[in-house]
Amino acid sequence: MRSRPLAALTTAAFAVAITLVPATAHADGPGVGTPYVVSVGDSYISGEAGRWAGNSNNGEQYTDAGGSAAYFDNASHTAEAINRCHRSTSAEIFIGTGAANLACSGAKTTTFTDSNGLFKPGLDFFNGSAGLGQALALQGFAATHNVKAVAVSIGGNNFSFAGIIQACVTDFLSSPTWAKNYCNDDSSVTGNFTGANVTAQTTAIRNGLLNIRTAMRNAGYLDGTWTMVVQTYESPLPNGSGIRYSESGYSRQNTGGCGFWNNDATWANGTALPTINSAVKNAATQAGISGTKVLDLSSAFNGRRLCEDTVGLLEEKGLTYWSQPGASDVTEWVNQIRTASTCCGSNYYIQESFHPNYWGQLALRNCLRQAWNGGAVKGGTCTRGANGHNVYGEPNMVLS
Repeated sequence: MRSRPLAALTTAAFAVAITLVPATAHADGPGVGTPYVVSVGDSYISGEAGRWAGNSNNGEQYTDAGGSAAYFDNASHTAEAINRCHRSTSAEIFIGTGAANLACSGAKTTTFTDSNGLFKPGLDFFNGSAGLGQALALQGFAATHNVKAVAVSIGGNNFSFAGIIQACVTDFLSSPTWAKNYCNDDSSVTGNFTGANVTAQTTAIRNGLLNIRTAMRNAGYLDGTWTMVVQTYESPLPNGSGIRYSESGYSRQNTGGCGFWNNDATWANGTALPTINSAVKNAATQAGISGTKVLDLSSAFNGRRLCEDTVGLLEEKGLTYWSQPGASDVTEWVNQIRTASTCCGSNYYIQESFHPNYWGQLALRNCLRQAWNGGAVKGGTCTRGANGHNVYGEPNMVLS
């Protein structure tokens, strides 16, 4: 994967993070000042892939909705506060009230450093030279801001989300149609879904959620004075029968960027996604945090998923640019799966693969906006509404 100089210095990341824990009193704080919502968790809430609107093989300039500054989240918007957290400007948390994005692409429930040497803060109280865990960062922020809701997306990486995608694409590209090699029976994949691992990861997610409550208590909040919104994960790919490219040949990956066999795509929707989402919901129940709401996003992208036969690439729908009228109604809300051959030498990142793009981020923002409900926070299931946008330019969504 190609890296770019987006403020990779860990000292800079620490300097930004430590400002969230000021030693002096502040006029705002628990119950005082502008109401804030804060996002914590992983790439499905940080805004990963939010730079790109739809997909096209004609050139990245035609789908570049965010530009080179899309992930610049430091105070001056000149770099990333933590390299490759990819907290995009289109992230769902920016719903119009006060907002802070503490999530990080690649995050698990506990803090770690990945194989590329990148710091990934978890939902814990880590305090080191590379930065702060998200619970500790939230604690510092909440002490000086009136945090009324914390939106959480966590657990997918505990189940090795990226590794599963890699296995599925590798098996698709390395086996012929007459002898398909499916990823859903690979030991590296099935090991994530054993009863023992599901139990272990449910416990890990529960503990991460409890850390968020501890952070809020430490910041001076009474239970019940703020609301946790726990999000499930949306389906990024249709069942095999709904993929618009043939299984024969390599057009699924070379053209569509969705190199899955039908069998694996259907398994992902029927087994992998429900298992992960059930773990998230069960963890929220086990945590027992007062007033917790669940925002079910599992079907939010249905009809707009990667390679789905109801949408297409810009050029397949007679469009040139992402911003043309009606583009969000006929193009994909999920970013293509990138490999070394389709990312290097461009502004794409492999880690953006299979994530909500600009339109997907705005759709999720609409869902969260409705869940925020002017401060009377509610949960529910969010699905696509009628074509077109609301007054904020977000695709129409329905929370029920």
